Amino acid sequence: MSFYTSLSGLQAAQTEMSTISHNLANVATNGFKKSRTDFADVIASSVTSDPTKVVGSGTVVKGNRQLFTEGNLKATGSSLDIAISGDGFFTVKTNGINASTAYTRNGSFSVDPASHYVVDAQGSALQVYPVDAEGNVTATGQDGLINLTLPETSGTPTATAKVALDVNLSANATAPGTAFDRTNAASYNNSTATTIYDASGNAMTLTNYYVRNDAASPAGANSWSVYSYVGNQQLAVGGSTNPVTVTFNAAGTMTAPTAPISYDAFTSSSGTSAQSLTFDLTGTTQAPSAFSVQARSQDGKSVGQLAGVTVDESGIVSANFSNGDTKPLGKVALANFANPSGLRQMGNSYWSASGISGEATLGSANDNGFGSLMSGTVEGSNVDITEELVALIAAQRNFQANAKALDTAGQISETIFNIRS
Repeated sequence: MSFYTSLSGLQAAQTEMSTISHNLANVATNGFKKSRTDFADVIASSVTSDPTKVVGSGTVVKGNRQLFTEGNLKATGSSLDIAISGDGFFTVKTNGINASTAYTRNGSFSVDPASHYVVDAQGSALQVYPVDAEGNVTATGQDGLINLTLPETSGTPTATAKVALDVNLSANATAPGTAFDRTNAASYNNSTATTIYDASGNAMTLTNYYVRNDAASPAGANSWSVYSYVGNQQLAVGGSTNPVTVTFNAAGTMTAPTAPISYDAFTSSSGTSAQSLTFDLTGTTQAPSAFSVQARSQDGKSVGQLAGVTVDESGIVSANFSNGDTKPLGKVALANFANPSGLRQMGNSYWSASGISGEATLGSANDNGFGSLMSGTVEGSNVDITEELVALIAAQRNFQANAKALDTAGQISETIFNIRS
């Protein structure tokens, strides 16, 4: 009997060393949760046995218990690296024919270049709740989850129809004294460049050149000529490419034009249809100070390109676009379980629900029973190397002690077998 008792101890110590070795091997695995081997003694007795004479029959492994303490949080700077501070698991949808739902604490995500899904290293898509334009959740529960997708663009292009530009033209400027030539900076006093858009959202540059005319009249009034170009195309008014004349009184107040300038329809080099444009200079002034742009606006709009992604503490994922749009894309779904230690390990820092763990309870960050989210951070392994090495030494000593007991039992048996009458 002592052979089997010592053998059970050897097997138990070997299982514990395997568990510790697995923990140590994953000390650098993001989202990994260590395990602990639990044992129980084995007693063979009955109601007729004298309880003072019962001898144990060894030990048995009751199970490897997963410990879901929080791992070290590591800052990465990537907005799609998300850590859960507190309870909960990310919900992901595995890819492939047999796609299924899995749960993980590894929040290192990136964008799949083909599908534009936000995925982990295994290509599984992060699950979120759909939201409206204000970020309010519009569906909940397991059936309400969707893959988090990052759109490439946002918005509908709008051709620029109105440009407003308020500048201050210096009253101390002098007339250039040479015919206007946009390639000769000495032939004009100042210029401005304004980005406008065609009907397809293509950016163009509206350039205005300001030329001081000859000396002021006796009444102190003076004027400027304004030439306007879109790209290399000069804009015309009423079929004439003559410059627009802007006049000021002696106080520096603009007296003409009194309404926005309406240019003739033009077709840009990047456009496919003619577009009309009005140019409002009515806020322009003339003062002794240097030339300056005081206000500028235009009503065109391009298609916005994805410029960045943010995730707030509540789990709302928002995309920022180059045209200034900000669009909420979803709210990160978290899962929790009545008994997380009963989750079935699947590898790759994945778990699935089991009868022991119970079904997943879904929620959001900061809800009752769920932790908060930290963007730009990932959760590392919760393995403590020092603690595991101490446990490994203890398991090794247990193994050696049981091996010695087994060897002693063998020696005793050999002595008995060698007795001679």
